[in-house]
Amino acid sequence: MIRSRLTGLLAAVLITGLVPVPAGAATPHVRLLAEWTVPFGLTFADTTVGGLSSIDRDPRTGEYLLISDDRSELQPARFYTADIAVDAEGVHDVRFTGTHPFLRPDGETYPPLKQWTAAPCLQPRQVCDRYGTVDPEELRLDPVTGEITWSQEGERILPDVLLDPSIRRARWDGTYLGQLPLPAIERMDTQQRGPRANQTLEGMTYAAEGSLLVSALEDPLIQDGPDPTPAAGALTRVTVQTRLGRVLAQYAYPLDPLFATPRPPNTSDTNGVSSILAYDPVDPTRYLAVERAYAAGVGNKVRVYETDTTGATNVRDLSSLAGAEIRPMRKRLLVDMDDVGLTRVDNIEGITWGPRLSTGERTLLLVSDNNFSSSQITELVALAVG
Repeated sequence: MIRSRLTGLLAAVLITGLVPVPAGAATPHVRLLAEWTVPFGLTFADTTVGGLSSIDRDPRTGEYLLISDDRSELQPARFYTADIAVDAEGVHDVRFTGTHPFLRPDGETYPPLKQWTAAPCLQPRQVCDRYGTVDPEELRLDPVTGEITWSQEGERILPDVLLDPSIRRARWDGTYLGQLPLPAIERMDTQQRGPRANQTLEGMTYAAEGSLLVSALEDPLIQDGPDPTPAAGALTRVTVQTRLGRVLAQYAYPLDPLFATPRPPNTSDTNGVSSILAYDPVDPTRYLAVERAYAAGVGNKVRVYETDTTGATNVRDLSSLAGAEIRPMRKRLLVDMDDVGLTRVDNIEGITWGPRLSTGERTLLLVSDNNFSSSQITELVALAVG
């Protein structure tokens, strides 16, 4: 049904960009509803609640799902379910209701990095990738099947450890259901090409009623250029696939320059896409992109942009964006999190639409990843967008 209804529309959009954003459309008004901090060290079902890198909402039940980026160092890589009571008056309660580990094809939990590297896999690389350590980042509910789709960043520790990023499917109990093929350009490589370590599949969303899966690399591929600096932004890539994995298009997304000069610089200083979300469940061209930046000695900067693929160059067949004459995705600022009145802006990595309010506004929920550090916070932020 979905395929027959959307085939013509998707072909037009992905090939020629014929679905425009309304000219002169006003930027929606955004206001803070509430911020809710999860206590550091909170335990639930014998797990440590932290590292929350993604949030999604089940529209059928109103239940939320949150992924943890624990790489099985504390407990097995996992996700949580939660009830979040939010309305026009704010957030009234956040209650964790369940947790499930992600399982490998053999039914076992994923190993921590040290365990995996201590006993190197001798199978072909594509087999090893499915059983190796994972770095979970984004989780979305499949709007067609109701099952779980999640992304992980892989690993690149030269010369010996190469694990490709991946997008995997799972049941609600964590059972492995398979994974989608990704563009070859997104595979880890020992040469000066491919993704950088810990800068891969941070963002992922379903679009066009579940007929498309859209993913975003956090930062540029090595051959596409350097990470953003205070002097210059950068181009990363957004990939559009069918729900079964066929790559339809890839677009360049323009990242802002790093917002401040680090004091002193370190390897964590960058600005990148930490999450992406379909703006509308039907429209295959419009998205929200979270740009999350960190500058040592200064702190975090988080901005949410409206962005769309209309008129952007399909760069699927370009091996490098460096010096290429292309038209990137368009974007405009929806909200700078410094401007909404938060007590603190931390490491925001997840975003999802919540329920519509009685005012007609939509709720937008964001979650921060505390990296399991007492110097950071796990925070849920609720915004009203209208």
